[in-house]
Amino acid sequence: MDPLAASFERIGLSAAKAKETAGNKKLSANLSAVLAAAGVSGDVDRSTGALYYHLASTVSPKALPHLPYIAKAIAAGKLTSNDQVTAGIKHVEKIDPAGEISDVAFDLDCGVGVVVTLEDVSKAVAALLAEKKKDLDEKRYQLTGQLLGALRTSLRWANSLHVKEELDKQILAILGPKDERDDLKAKAKAEKAAKAAKQPAKAAAGAAAAAATTSGPTVSRIAEAAKSSRFIFEGELAKLHKVGENPQINKKLMEEHLKRTGGKVVTRFPPEPNGFLHIGHAKAINVNFGYAAAFGGVTNLRYDDTNPGAEEKIYFDSILETVQWLGFTPTDITYSSDHFQKLYELAIELIKKDKAYVCHCTGEQIKADRGGEERGSRRECIHRNRPIAESLAEFEKMKNGEYEPKEAFVRMKMDMNNPNPQFWDLVAYRILKAPHHRTGDQWCIYPTYDFTHCLVDSFEDITHSLCTTEFTLSRESYYWLVDALEIYKPVQWEYGRLRLAHSVMSKRKLKQLVDEKHVNGWDDPRMYTMAGIRRRGFTPESVNAFVRDLGVTTANSTTLPSRLENVVREHLNEIAPRLMLVLDPLKITITNLSADHLELLTVQNKPRDDSMGTRDLPFTNTVYIERSDFRETADANFFRLVPGGTVGLLNVPYPITATEVVKDAAGQVIEVKARYENSPGFKRPKTYIHWVARSPAHHSPVELEVRLYSELFLHADPTNEREVPGGFLSDINPNSLVVVPRAMADVGLRLRRVEDKFQALRTGYFCVDKDSDISGGKYVVNRTVTLKEDSGKD
Repeated sequence: MDPLAASFERIGLSAAKAKETAGNKKLSANLSAVLAAAGVSGDVDRSTGALYYHLASTVSPKALPHLPYIAKAIAAGKLTSNDQVTAGIKHVEKIDPAGEISDVAFDLDCGVGVVVTLEDVSKAVAALLAEKKKDLDEKRYQLTGQLLGALRTSLRWANSLHVKEELDKQILAILGPKDERDDLKAKAKAEKAAKAAKQPAKAAAGAAAAAATTSGPTVSRIAEAAKSSRFIFEGELAKLHKVGENPQINKKLMEEHLKRTGGKVVTRFPPEPNGFLHIGHAKAINVNFGYAAAFGGVTNLRYDDTNPGAEEKIYFDSILETVQWLGFTPTDITYSSDHFQKLYELAIELIKKDKAYVCHCTGEQIKADRGGEERGSRRECIHRNRPIAESLAEFEKMKNGEYEPKEAFVRMKMDMNNPNPQFWDLVAYRILKAPHHRTGDQWCIYPTYDFTHCLVDSFEDITHSLCTTEFTLSRESYYWLVDALEIYKPVQWEYGRLRLAHSVMSKRKLKQLVDEKHVNGWDDPRMYTMAGIRRRGFTPESVNAFVRDLGVTTANSTTLPSRLENVVREHLNEIAPRLMLVLDPLKITITNLSADHLELLTVQNKPRDDSMGTRDLPFTNTVYIERSDFRETADANFFRLVPGGTVGLLNVPYPITATEVVKDAAGQVIEVKARYENSPGFKRPKTYIHWVARSPAHHSPVELEVRLYSELFLHADPTNEREVPGGFLSDINPNSLVVVPRAMADVGLRLRRVEDKFQALRTGYFCVDKDSDISGGKYVVNRTVTLKEDSGKD
């Protein structure tokens, strides 16, 4: 075993985590330094080991010189929680690298020796509940998350479990157990009943009679969850800094920033317009817009458009459309290209400060200087120490188009000896002789993400630069650049990505699927692009609720698609009308009804919900049922139609009994003849099945194409080279799309429009697809989800 990984296991890390940490140059160097400073030579209890790991993984560049001091404080038992370690890091950030740390000041800032008793917790909780009495009476248990967030601020050094238990206890004592007021559905019913009670006695009696058979729409739990800010106040986001707490290289920068923003939280959602957004971006949208909204702040939609060769108008349009579809309105829509001139001027300033230079190395040379594939020793670029004037002149040549792409770069003069790869003289500008969608041919040099992102965050006065964990190493270079240019510095914070099993989230891979025609465009419902899941019939409320219910952590994890589907299923159950849809029709002729027999059955579009209205279904002597609802031989476990057997038809007054089976020359059942049991004293059948009648006068049935979807990839992780050695394209599920070309639906389908959702009774939830030609009577529908999670396993 790797000795380094073995030493990390001794502090309580799992074997996999220890190996992963040992392979991370920056983190392993930090953790080794922590253990050395703390004098660790053998096994350490898991809780202390976790504090050492937290220090190593979160220490900032400014705090790094004082890392040994914090490590010794942990070893001495002074710091006993992650919050205290984080406070220690923030404290030493304010001290010069060579400066001395005051034990007294450090202990005060970190809560060393502070004991928060259960009595202290109880008093603080009681005081807060008294202060928030009016809100608590109104919102009841829905206020718990907000209260907990406030207590974690005021009781900073208290045991968080004790705080939550005491809060739950005192809320219970005040409000009593949860009742119908805390059940949104029950609350809606109670409000309706109260409204009815205010009517005259006669009207109230009528309402009571109606309530016995039907009820109105209920408040959607999913719609409420989609707006909940609980994930802001209860998870990792609750630990973020307050506005104004981010340290600056010059305190005037913060003073000026606060004047410009008025102390508001400012976030941004900054997608690259080089593809369609996917479900992972839905999390980013909710995090950025949700965090700002929770604190009364603002959020910009910023297009990070610095790579003209990969950017297209369709991507810009789809990004804004997705943000709006999810229910968010950007405070402002900005573009990185808005700042091309300013970025260019700052690149010149960086060169003048001798913190950047023009490099003419090839990509292979740059890679070799960084240690190559072997991760060997690193060396500085041969152009690194060229005169400042020379780099300025070369940069001007780059701007004037005197070099071709890859012949020259502007690189930042950082620190090739730093263990963090994001310090190995990153490229700031490169040559791309391609027209830009907004600036045309004005530029042939374009700034990189590493140069642009933090600077534009600064220009836009972003307070919380929220991004996913693949940018963790970039945090140091982010801070280095804004400090090097002495401009306002936002805080970058990283959270775990949202990844779904049986999918790919890389826009490059998604584009490959589209370009190579493995799927039918960016909005193919088998892909978890936002356009795809919208077309499949997912609702924006369900997507937002799913993301917020997951919460925000710093860990990367994979979620099963079934978890998302369960949320979608719950929402559609609340909002979707019911129709009857027959996928594989089998003709039933009812012989004791005349050929011109017609009954119009008035059916509720959603049982017990008057608000969705009704529809009239024709019932004639010819109906179609699912072929799977008939068997030629009886089975003790089969309760649907068999020869001589009786079954009910949904919403039809009387059942039918199969009397004769008609087959074609190949022996295939093509028709079943039946008797309508409309004589007095009929026996109620055990089972009712769905059906569609033939009635040309009513244009029934409605013929349609049905598309049934399953996972696009066979393996949970199609990018895993061990499980899928042939690459993700070799893992595509050949049965991920099944098309039923001639299904039948009842006449209610004619009331549907593109993107309308409905539940097909006993079959699943569906959405009308854009390929429909409704005016021409052509319908195409996509199955969104089955009725139950396991129904597809039949």
